[in-house]
Amino acid sequence: MYKIAAKKALNPTVTQMEIEAPLVARKAQPGQFIILRVDEDGERIPLTVAGTDPERGTVKIIFQIVGGTTEKLNHKEEGEFIQDFVGPLGVATHTEGIKKVCIVGGGVGCAIAMPVAQEFHRLGAEVTSIIGFRNKDLLILEDEFRECSDRLIVMTDDGSYARHGNVTVPLKEMLEAGETFDMIITIGPLIMMKFVVLTAKPFNIPVTVSMNPIMIDGTGMCGGCRLTLNRDGEKITKFACVDGPDFNGYEVDFDEAMSRGRMYMDFERHAYEAACNLFKKEA
Repeated sequence: MYKIAAKKALNPTVTQMEIEAPLVARKAQPGQFIILRVDEDGERIPLTVAGTDPERGTVKIIFQIVGGTTEKLNHKEEGEFIQDFVGPLGVATHTEGIKKVCIVGGGVGCAIAMPVAQEFHRLGAEVTSIIGFRNKDLLILEDEFRECSDRLIVMTDDGSYARHGNVTVPLKEMLEAGETFDMIITIGPLIMMKFVVLTAKPFNIPVTVSMNPIMIDGTGMCGGCRLTLNRDGEKITKFACVDGPDFNGYEVDFDEAMSRGRMYMDFERHAYEAACNLFKKEA
């Protein structure tokens, strides 16, 4: 069992928790993830490590309440316990040799992008961060990004805060003005990452994307998280849990990934509604 050391609502649909998991806290690196179960009958869900405190032995996770399991997790309070917390899993984000980086995060994907930006800042790289949200009410982690970024641009789709527009707008402006980066790293909704890749492609700047498909075991055995990469005219199958979650954005078949991601939307909606009804009855 793993104790919830702290809990904080970042916005109406996104929650941050710190979990007591000393072994994971000592080993986890930016870009890696864990798999947890809320209770012994619960499903396994992957969540990216959003930060660690090895001295306290805690691991920070940030999750959006979108399905039955995240609804159950959100009903857990500080001092209570969750069943399983396994990790670190996946391959850490590549940082070697990168001196100038652009981090592009969207929505709750900013929770994954933040520790990556912090790590590059710690290593002395020049960090430009672009973070985008649908509206002001969904904004998260602005102060944290500001602390680790040489330049921060905040975007909202509806213009209710900061700049109006999506994250590709300032990225395209910078690239067309002659700005260059050793790497662009984008983390967020699949459609957002697809268009970040398309924006960067004419300028031949490497783009890394963080993929978060359906996962079950986290060891590459179930095949649920498989992705198709198009490499040198050949289709290659990779698994996000062991080969990723980071991939070359120019190789990812985003259309297939989005199609696979929609397969369980109805199931998740029903699971979420069932969990909500359960907690209403208990109340």
